Amino acid sequence: MRGMSAVTRRGFLKGGMVALGAPCLVSPSVLGAERAAPSDRIAVGLIGMGKQCGWHLGTMLGRPDTQVLAVCDVELCKREAARKAANDRYGAEKAKGSYKGCDAYNDFRELVDRPDIDAVVIATPDHWHAIPVIRAAESGKDVYCEKPLSLTIGEARAMVNAIRRYGRVFQTGSQQRSGANFRIGCEMVRSGRIGKVHTVHVNVGGPSVPCDLPGQPVREGVDWGLWLGPAPWRPFHETICPPVSFGGWPQWRNYRDYSGGGMTDMGAHHFDIAQWGMGTELTGPVEIIPPDGKEHRWLAYTYANGITMHHGGGQNADVTFIGTDGKIMVGRHPTRTEPPEILATPIGAHEVHLYSSNNHHGDWLDCIRTRQKPICDVEIGCRSVSICHLGNLAYVLKRPLKWDPAKEQFLGDDEANRWVDRPKREPWTL
Repeated sequence: MRGMSAVTRRGFLKGGMVALGAPCLVSPSVLGAERAAPSDRIAVGLIGMGKQCGWHLGTMLGRPDTQVLAVCDVELCKREAARKAANDRYGAEKAKGSYKGCDAYNDFRELVDRPDIDAVVIATPDHWHAIPVIRAAESGKDVYCEKPLSLTIGEARAMVNAIRRYGRVFQTGSQQRSGANFRIGCEMVRSGRIGKVHTVHVNVGGPSVPCDLPGQPVREGVDWGLWLGPAPWRPFHETICPPVSFGGWPQWRNYRDYSGGGMTDMGAHHFDIAQWGMGTELTGPVEIIPPDGKEHRWLAYTYANGITMHHGGGQNADVTFIGTDGKIMVGRHPTRTEPPEILATPIGAHEVHLYSSNNHHGDWLDCIRTRQKPICDVEIGCRSVSICHLGNLAYVLKRPLKWDPAKEQFLGDDEANRWVDRPKREPWTL
């Protein structure tokens, strides 16, 4: 970090969404009046300039305490659009109206190796999270990495080890943790508002599948070999590498070589909240049982404390906590409870109060200054995505799995343990 104080500073201007090449943020005059001195800004690089990183770029450009110095993407038009957005945004603040201080790279290694960059935001496809995170940590960078944290359980643990070894500040992009409704719902659960919790339901999509798409000519400007990176070689298809004008979410999420499907996509959000509410965010289940159409209607996770968490069910909510005295249903909608009176009384001074953040990026940047762990530290991201991977493996193997959450190994199951990590295509090894 370049001359930054250790004073926590909250309440800076909130960044907005951005379409690459046309950021819609606060006016330059307002921003210019409040920008920190160059020596007190956090210098940021962004890796993976697809749809999600438009939000990250807009947020970083809209903050007075950050400076975007570089962007990276394996597709020429995406990285150039991002570079132009940054240079145009900063140029609008200058009297001459021009700025060329943001560089663009095809290879993430050139960005993370720059000594003038303090922190990186990684928003690549899931199979490209672990290697850049570890390389960034080795290069002394603090990291914000999108969820789901990893493609495998082994990758997630390798990221935790690297972040701890090099003493970096890491925020997993599970921004629901910075939403008051999720936090308050979890505080009520952990404060005993519904009695002793015995069952939790999480509603998210299912696993990914093998990729069977036909080959297409590689789109001009795409470094397809670098897009695949550690994944097995296969021909290009724009479904998994969509053009910059693509309007929906990229479909690489559906394919096993790159992601874990809806199970890891929204699962990294909602299983995370379930773990937070149960107080198990630093551990995991001891058994995973796939549905059998008989006794087990939904995939079930059992915990050492006696709680059973299901993939599915609930009451039209993202996460439903059921206790001996009622229910709490939280999600991207107003929190509901049974009985309704549970919500009537705010969390009291002597009840459980969880880490409070009202800005996920801001929390990360504050913690870069204080060197504290942010609200969704790498260990939490690791444990949350491991829940998703464990469920996917139970679906694939179609049998109950015994799990040791401390050793992160399956008990008496060599086949399942081979799935804890996967081989990577050379030269991309951890």
